[in-house]
Amino acid sequence: MSTYVHVPAATVTGPLEPIGQRPGADSGDPQLGILRFETEGAVRAGVWECEPGGWPVEPREDTETCYILSGRATVTDAATGRTFEVTAGDVIVQPQGWSGRWDVIETIRKVWSLR
Repeated sequence: MSTYVHVPAATVTGPLEPIGQRPGADSGDPQLGILRFETEGAVRAGVWECEPGGWPVEPREDTETCYILSGRATVTDAATGRTFEVTAGDVIVQPQGWSGRWDVIETIRKVWSLR
């Protein structure tokens, strides 16, 4: 059975649990914060925030869909070399098997869902 999840705006924009530096970071000091929503089954979701820094992304094991709440990053697709500037209001989908690079320019916050 699925569980209905409601997360008030004040919670989405509020404080997050600090979880340390982004694994694999090779530039800056990208400290992370997270809030996981209480979901069940195949879908996981939450809020994620990262301070400036960069890291490579190895081929993803899952598909992530994100809505960017604030901040700015450059995301590079390894397959095409194409670079995208990601800012507040954008939606991105990183499919299973995707690889590339994230470079956070201004602390970024997103709502994410993994499947």
